[in-house]
Amino acid sequence: MRKSYLLTPGPTTVPERVLSAMSRPMIHHRTPPFQTVFEEARKGLQYVFQTQQDVLILTASGTGAMEAAITNLFRKGDQVITINGGKFGERWTKLAKTYGLNPVEIKVPAGSAVDPQELEKTVRANPGARAILFQASETSTGVKMPTEAICKIAQAANMVTVCDAITAAGVFDLPMDRWGIDVLISGSQKAFMVPPGLSMIALSERAWKMTETADLPCFYFDLKRERKGLPKNATAWTPAISLVIGLQESIQMIREEGLENVFKRHATLAQATRAGVTALGLELLARNAPSDAVTAVLMPSAIPDAKAVIKLLRDKHGVFIIGGQDELEGKIIRLSHFGYCDKFDITTVLSGLELCLNELGYPVEYGRGVAAALKVFGKSPKES
Repeated sequence: MRKSYLLTPGPTTVPERVLSAMSRPMIHHRTPPFQTVFEEARKGLQYVFQTQQDVLILTASGTGAMEAAITNLFRKGDQVITINGGKFGERWTKLAKTYGLNPVEIKVPAGSAVDPQELEKTVRANPGARAILFQASETSTGVKMPTEAICKIAQAANMVTVCDAITAAGVFDLPMDRWGIDVLISGSQKAFMVPPGLSMIALSERAWKMTETADLPCFYFDLKRERKGLPKNATAWTPAISLVIGLQESIQMIREEGLENVFKRHATLAQATRAGVTALGLELLARNAPSDAVTAVLMPSAIPDAKAVIKLLRDKHGVFIIGGQDELEGKIIRLSHFGYCDKFDITTVLSGLELCLNELGYPVEYGRGVAAALKVFGKSPKES
């Protein structure tokens, strides 16, 4: 018998409480029992998003909410600025082009965050642009983008911000209302600790006004139609009932821990992970702006293909991580440390990594990475 450990940046481990909640007998979505669940889930999302705005729940992965943001806010030919710091920033550019928008892309080197000064220059050079589309946490590179600075630049230029917070919401502080984020997006299979299948999206009043003049086609992802049903706690279409029940339970877990404590836990887990891998002589891809959701680690020259580490960890030790995409394929491994994750998940993945590195010809001192992580946990004033 061998246990498995899921440390991928989505899907993440689903807690027993959430699994138990989702296993309850099926209920109908047009009945009071589900309406109660739905109301609690969407109010809980307001708590995590730190907003007074409505948070809509869509039956789709996070990309569905990204597409909904495009189709509900813009007109064909609209100019937008996209920040491409990796695979998911690139997705904004592709979505914009698919729907006939005119994206101006800022290409950021892998492992780096966008430079606010460069963004300001691009905004000044494109006064007709209506929005900035970006990731709060670029999952493919483990980079945290300067969301607050991006919002300030957009507000000064009378532009809206569309923020993919799929691996950021519930991981680190991202106050929608206080920072003036106009569109905030997340997904169920990340820090919300629910299986894939739900996406969440909230719009500011400025963003809702844009929906009145948008002319792009939308049907299933018609946000105005979804919003009309909220007073009755009804969805436009058949929702993923069991997932919404799971979301209600997972948000209750977040409330019990307290949002600030959730942020502190993730910060400690991330710090310990980075300390552990660097103690093994490995280099972080995101050195200057690391995300507290996922750590991207460059493989040494002694291991020419990172996929060998991923395969050995999975097949021999039952530890599931993932690698890089596109130009980073075979060059990095990515270790997640968010959602239903604690200190022993981190020491487990570091132990497995030490075993694999040695087996693949990159000698490390056993326990060195684990010890570095434990020192971080030992200094932490709160349990992680």
